[in-house]
Amino acid sequence: MNYQEKRTGSREVQQGGSILWLRRDLRLIDQPAWHAALDKPGPVWPVFILDPLIESTYGAAPRWRLGKSLHSLAASLEKRNSRLLFRRGDALEVLRTLILETGAKHVVWSRLYDPQSMKRDGAVRVGLNARRVDVHEVNSSLLFEPETVHTRTGGFYQVYTPFWRAVEHRKVSFPLDAPADLSPPQDWPGSDSLSDWKLGAKMYRGSAVVSHFARVGERAARERLERFVENSIERYKSERDYPGNRATSRLSENLTYGEISPRVIWHAGKRALKNTRNPREVEHFLKEVVWREFAYHLLYHTPHIVSRNWRPQWDNFPWRGDNEDAEAWRRGMTGIEMVDAAMREMYVTGTMHNRTRMLAASFLTKHLMTGWKVGEQWFRDCLIDWDIAANAMGWQWTAGSGPDAVPYFRIYNPELQAEKFDPDHSYRDRFVAEGRLLPHEDALSYFDAIPKSWNLSPSQPYPSPIIDLGAGRKRAMEAYSKFRQAEVKKV
Repeated sequence: MNYQEKRTGSREVQQGGSILWLRRDLRLIDQPAWHAALDKPGPVWPVFILDPLIESTYGAAPRWRLGKSLHSLAASLEKRNSRLLFRRGDALEVLRTLILETGAKHVVWSRLYDPQSMKRDGAVRVGLNARRVDVHEVNSSLLFEPETVHTRTGGFYQVYTPFWRAVEHRKVSFPLDAPADLSPPQDWPGSDSLSDWKLGAKMYRGSAVVSHFARVGERAARERLERFVENSIERYKSERDYPGNRATSRLSENLTYGEISPRVIWHAGKRALKNTRNPREVEHFLKEVVWREFAYHLLYHTPHIVSRNWRPQWDNFPWRGDNEDAEAWRRGMTGIEMVDAAMREMYVTGTMHNRTRMLAASFLTKHLMTGWKVGEQWFRDCLIDWDIAANAMGWQWTAGSGPDAVPYFRIYNPELQAEKFDPDHSYRDRFVAEGRLLPHEDALSYFDAIPKSWNLSPSQPYPSPIIDLGAGRKRAMEAYSKFRQAEVKKV
């Protein structure tokens, strides 16, 4: 659609006001970009732009979940006498067109920190400034801007614990209230229909299954936080590694789309810390909030973490590319129940417990000797809480090529981990159907979510392990030993 042509007619273009370019900040409470736009004179036109960068980086599940979040925010804005405009195309061209249609003098957006987004945003800024349009960027997604946290020598932190110590006592400003008045314009330019974008098309039948577990929108995010603080935060450290327990916040899904801000979560945790008899339990949750900050700290200072080994010497590690074993891993058919349960949880719920994410990643990169990029790309396609920084850092941390202060090659044994963290089989029973007399409904839902082309059914026998865990560990350790010896010789 040529929106510029739609400007002609009886409607008079308003002069002044701001275009609010929304990205991963789809909320009203503690949304600095909204407040920055409202601080400018004139109306505010909120817009979400489906540009080539989003289309090329979002996998099937994140695209589906993004569409749900956009629909939720649009409904909230309608209740506040505002709207969310939808436009598709090159971001700079879309914004230029909107400026012509609206007469806006300012464009406001929340800052992003991955290299591709920063490159795009820089080009947009230059292009708009050339048209004498004021551009204003704010931080809406982090507690601390990455460049403001530095070592005593002025460098960036490469290990988490010193990073935590540097920020644990930093002052974090209190969350902003939702704006009382969204300053809607008298006239609105044209908009795409969100449904026409078909953001969930590549989820196929899996969307019907995952939708039962997704908690979409700002209100759902706040309710999720409140339930966690009330019921689970005081046992977080003790129980967070047990995937059969409901001890984690599950807020990663909402943080991904900015349906809740980290400041809201941080201050909720701080209030709980003041009122608890178990400070270590609550503090550990705050450390996990900062772990996300650390991921963005590394993404900002070492942007290659997304696409290349964080430690360059790991370019010489003999990982395999994609292979048949990796395909069995993708399908949750490795014959190792704890690993398969983790993968099946992802297809059923759209997310995966943190402990089993590490187990699944370790199994792929260590026992199966498959490169972390294979797994990172699959998670990018399947997780509704996919986050570019957390996903990349998590995979590289587990693989050994990323930031990890432990000076050895960590290999998790999924069977020993199952004995320790799933002693009653509750997690495995929930997501693995084969061999169970009365399979859990979530275990059966796995077969409803996966592609029909996989030809799997719960009546089939459970597969034998694709690799002996001891043999797999031995192979990985031998490869690591040769790799280290070669590195020492280079020095």
